[in-house]
Amino acid sequence: MTHAILTAAVLLWLVFPGLAQADEKFEHVAIRFEQNATDQDAEIVFEATSGAVGLATLKVVAPDGRTLIDFKAPDSKLGLRHFSFESPEPKNDGRVQADFPPGEYTFTGSTVSGIKLRSKAVLSHRLPSAVSFVRPRPGQKDVPVKGLQINWSPVKNPAAYVIVIEQEETDRKIEAKLSGTATSFAVPDGFIAPDTEYKLAIGSVMQDGNTSFVESAFTTAAKK
Repeated sequence: MTHAILTAAVLLWLVFPGLAQADEKFEHVAIRFEQNATDQDAEIVFEATSGAVGLATLKVVAPDGRTLIDFKAPDSKLGLRHFSFESPEPKNDGRVQADFPPGEYTFTGSTVSGIKLRSKAVLSHRLPSAVSFVRPRPGQKDVPVKGLQINWSPVKNPAAYVIVIEQEETDRKIEAKLSGTATSFAVPDGFIAPDTEYKLAIGSVMQDGNTSFVESAFTTAAKK
């Protein structure tokens, strides 16, 4: 009996080889909802990483059956392995939620070597509360260059916080992801310059990746 079953399985594989080989999984897929609580805008972010081998195709299908991403690299020998797609950022008036409904999104792809990949990620429209700035205050002047510590009020049960400090004219930027228990961040001495304006953004992050950012600006004290 066992021999007969094995023989039948081999014959089935020869005739229908795809039935005997399940699709492999992506190294990473994710979809998240982000809002800027200061500007009142929102966006959806897709991420996919194939693994060591590049992708020749990538498709993402929404819970309602619509194909939202359909990427092809027909003439590439190596393909592409990491993807990050962002929607436009309209006002958070429901348009983003309508175009990207909550539920399970299916990621499928094929590598340049012919391996089929398939994974799923779930999108939620739930957003965490946004933090409040404690120090420096929004718009504050004469912020010290050395020993600067960013402080904020915590929100309930975040998975993490993201902090971004950026100087647009010089394109200098520091970004850090901190634990959900953090309420402060020490800016490394030497990063910021005197008499300069910086943008500051702090995001509270849920377990599923959904994030609420708030933004402000501060200006450092002039050099004595």
